[in-house]
Amino acid sequence: MLTCKQASQLISQSLDRPLSWSSRLQLRFHLVICDACTRFKQQLNQLRSAIQRVTLHTESDSTITLSKEAKARIASAIDSKHH
Repeated sequence: MLTCKQASQLISQSLDRPLSWSSRLQLRFHLVICDACTRFKQQLNQLRSAIQRVTLHTESDSTITLSKEAKARIASAIDSKHH
């Protein structure tokens, strides 16, 4: 039986990659008996959906731009990471 900590880790991992069959099964059993982890999973799903909506909206909004100074700071930070 999974602990809540293990279940929350699997829930988080499931957002980034498919879980193994055994992990999915263990998580499903845990969620049947644990309301807290079920709520955590729902909250993560809602947060992910909200982020996707904001990303979609901001990427399609041509009025959102960076200043020249901001672009220079970003370029400088990227360049310093590569050297």
